[in-house]
Amino acid sequence: MTPPTELNHEQVLRVKLEVLRRQHRDLDDAIAALQERAAPDALTLRRLKKQKLALKDSIARIEDELTPDIIA
Repeated sequence: MTPPTELNHEQVLRVKLEVLRRQHRDLDDAIAALQERAAPDALTLRRLKKQKLALKDSIARIEDELTPDIIA
């Protein structure tokens, strides 16, 4: 008998997806706050945007894995 707290693969992916989406939103907020400064740090801004793009790619990969392929 398996413990009831054990998650299957799809559930794990959904949890990861939610975490990545939250991190993406947080980076969005951080970028917006940094851009509102009088003299934003260009290097930090570039790094945050790069991280945000990497998160977006990870989110897309997980969404593709969760979405079944439907051949019309």
